[in-house]
Amino acid sequence: MSREKALEILKNGTVIPAIPLALNDDGTFNEHGQRVLCRYYLDAGVGGIAIAVHTTQFEIRDPKVNLFETVLKIAAEEITKFEEKTGKTIVKVSGVCGPIEQATAEAEIAKSLGFDAVLLSPGGLADKDDSYLIERTKAVAAVMPVIGFYLQTACGGRFLNFDYWKQICEIENVVAIKCASFNRYSTIDVVRAVALSSRNNEIGLYTGNDDNIVVDLLTNYKFEVDGKIIERKFDGGLLGHWSVWTKSVCDMFEKIKDAEINDKWLTLAAQITDANAAIFDTANGFEGVIAGVHEVLYRQGLMKSVRCINPDEKLSKGQAEELDRVYKMYPHLNDDAFVKENLAKWENQ
Repeated sequence: MSREKALEILKNGTVIPAIPLALNDDGTFNEHGQRVLCRYYLDAGVGGIAIAVHTTQFEIRDPKVNLFETVLKIAAEEITKFEEKTGKTIVKVSGVCGPIEQATAEAEIAKSLGFDAVLLSPGGLADKDDSYLIERTKAVAAVMPVIGFYLQTACGGRFLNFDYWKQICEIENVVAIKCASFNRYSTIDVVRAVALSSRNNEIGLYTGNDDNIVVDLLTNYKFEVDGKIIERKFDGGLLGHWSVWTKSVCDMFEKIKDAEINDKWLTLAAQITDANAAIFDTANGFEGVIAGVHEVLYRQGLMKSVRCINPDEKLSKGQAEELDRVYKMYPHLNDDAFVKENLAKWENQ
């Protein structure tokens, strides 16, 4: 399918889960398991897939692990098969990170494999100033369409102010911004920067705030400038939380696009935030965030192992009990029935 069509879908807003990495108990890569995960997300109704991102584990780039290109190829192959079968266009997003040389090299790989855009992580660059990050964005945008990324500090991000995002929005080939600052103040900075940009109508705005998903999607931001009201909303979401219970997410997203804020949606918003706290292990500073995602998918049979690349990265004390609690408290959030009905098909395709 054409990149132009994919980028139009991205701009208009869709569901993009940040998908995890399938490993065996001994830490070796489980290719079949990775394909099963991709098939699950595609049949669940997502509009895009993001891989080689935080949820996939940044360590896939370690030369000893060497899985960056492998996971991109598998995702691209499964998406192509799905597109050919259904006629649907899926937005293919690859995470890229590191200094300019690394980020542009990763973007070149993504481009060669037919990806549509790259999510440019600011993680691991604490020694670089904002001007470096802006030049880095320009360099990567010369290779591939870029999704700017406000990464929360707990996962290696840093504070990035309104002026920074205003400059990012003016860069040609920045096609979307993902705000995952987990902070209401900085979220407004990002939305305001997009809204007041000369490229406002060219940029998709995505929530990555797993702690505030529904409210982000419901809110209509209004800014008065020189007597004129400029409005902006989040168009979609690119979220690690959406890598679990994804069929329910897609059903919710279709309903929320035209929804008005009322008690039903605000209640759902709080329930999803509570569930995210258990999955992402907020009680322990997000120590078990990847393991929590794995555990949910493991319980459903979608992953055969909860293993992370780092064998010491596991559920935190009390996290399993928290997952039990939210499962019992909010049964309408999961998609267990959908998985049970289709798992054998995904495993045998």
